[in-house]
Amino acid sequence: MNTAKEALESISLAIIGSGGAGAMTAGGILLEAAGKSGWHGMMNRSVGPQIRGGEAAALLRFANHPVACMSENYDLLIAIDWKNANRFAAEMPLKSDGLIIADPSAGDVPVEVSGSGATIVEIPIKELASSIPGGRENMIATGIAAGFTGLSVDHLMEVIAASLASKGEKAITASRACVELGMEYAAKQQRTFTISHPRKLESGRWLITGNEAIGLGAIRGGVRFAAAYPITPATEVLEWLAPSLAEVGGALLQAEDELASINMAIGASYGGLPSITATSGPGLSLMLESLGLATAAEVPIVVVDVMRVGPSTGIATKSEQSDLNIAVYGMHGDAPHVVVAPLTVADCLYSAQWAVHLAEAMQVPVVVLSDQSLGQARVLMEKPANLAFFAKRKVWDDAGEQPYMRYAITADGVSPMALPGTAGGQYTADGLTHSPRGTPSTRSVDQESQMQKRHDKVANFNYGSHWGLIEGDGDTVILTWGSITGPAREAIRTLAAEGINVKLVAMRLILPFPLEDLMASLEGAERILVVEQNHTGQFFRHVKSHTDLPGEVRQFHRPGPHLIGAAEISRHIRDWVKS
Repeated sequence: MNTAKEALESISLAIIGSGGAGAMTAGGILLEAAGKSGWHGMMNRSVGPQIRGGEAAALLRFANHPVACMSENYDLLIAIDWKNANRFAAEMPLKSDGLIIADPSAGDVPVEVSGSGATIVEIPIKELASSIPGGRENMIATGIAAGFTGLSVDHLMEVIAASLASKGEKAITASRACVELGMEYAAKQQRTFTISHPRKLESGRWLITGNEAIGLGAIRGGVRFAAAYPITPATEVLEWLAPSLAEVGGALLQAEDELASINMAIGASYGGLPSITATSGPGLSLMLESLGLATAAEVPIVVVDVMRVGPSTGIATKSEQSDLNIAVYGMHGDAPHVVVAPLTVADCLYSAQWAVHLAEAMQVPVVVLSDQSLGQARVLMEKPANLAFFAKRKVWDDAGEQPYMRYAITADGVSPMALPGTAGGQYTADGLTHSPRGTPSTRSVDQESQMQKRHDKVANFNYGSHWGLIEGDGDTVILTWGSITGPAREAIRTLAAEGINVKLVAMRLILPFPLEDLMASLEGAERILVVEQNHTGQFFRHVKSHTDLPGEVRQFHRPGPHLIGAAEISRHIRDWVKS
């Protein structure tokens, strides 16, 4: 039996191996079993950009409280093999008192890993798997992880049976035997970890990724058509939407490229179906002209950008917040539109549904800026409440004002949209400057009035309190956006325990800029730390283009793929306050 048990509020572990070794399968099984054991948790993945092979790591965190971000340092690393481990070792630094589980047959532990000072424990993973007919090394690793973390054996076996049901009873039996053997070897060690006082999740808990949550939010908001071209790391949005749309009478069409996909979505929306497409940075670049078309023609559409490291191909499988500039300023001409950014995996559902609501209510394109660290993260979370965001498009019928003026100047800037085939509702929908009737025009009065109409409907819309998240209190403020919200929330909790009170202001609404709401939230601020994951501080520059921030302002930003963590944010604040 283990003689040293560490009761922790959270445990972080990584299972690594070459592509195809099964690290992701092992991580998924462990996360689901953790949920059944009453723990909270999160899993992200670190993989290379190769289509096949390369490196792969399942990064997991289990906790007795809701988890919004990964840890910066890991308690446990289990290596199925060391192939290409040097490529991502910096993303999973080990604690000096952590453990490294290494198979001696896999060779020496790379210095990038052993340099942490963590204790190396040798377990013959490959040999153990070979001793069981049909045994797999990743299932041995699963058992080792369960043994070191104290996961319930019953829950683990239940998840294995469900996960491998399609592979047959022999595969399930072999996997269970491997897990038991891995746990047995873990039990021989002199140390283990366990979650202290786990708080049971509600029975309605969910296990969901950010990309899946975006798809669900879109459907809840009324989306019934999607067109997209697969691209990492946004493809899972489409994979989830394809069967899910069919269940509600909708459809997904895989297009030949990003240009076709956005124009198909615009066409479907013109035909009356709330529509969406999903892409990443390179695809968004290609879609900009069509976003301008949707703006000018006043066709509602949602475009999801799951950001990755850029520019160009960059690192397709890693996260970065570097598409803010192109999402906000990328279109030519003055093109009023909306940009929103989910704050957490759970908020991906909220923000996506809100985005559909905004698009349909104002007849505008809405860009949703997620990123890889949100989109491909899988979390255990409590079932969210149903949201009230469900705008019905303002539609014209033949009982309306005659003759039909598609782009009539109205009090709120939104003019009724006739569906194709409506008697008397014919109009031209294109990107040309037009009159209120929709007739192409070169008259300055039409250009000016239609431009003002499009501006006013976006600027004057009531976004309510949904513009952002405010937590904590104090004259020191962390100002951020998007996925940095998770580590920032953890940082303010850590600092509060040290007696340092910090307020978090996280912006969900990026465009139009919520100036009055932001300034009200920053009232009394003496220190503001602006945090973001890109090289040039795009968010800070966006904020500064609208206002001067109060008090002393500092920036903390860097590009991906090394994610900004809670401890780093805490350290910046702590050093600043105490200086």
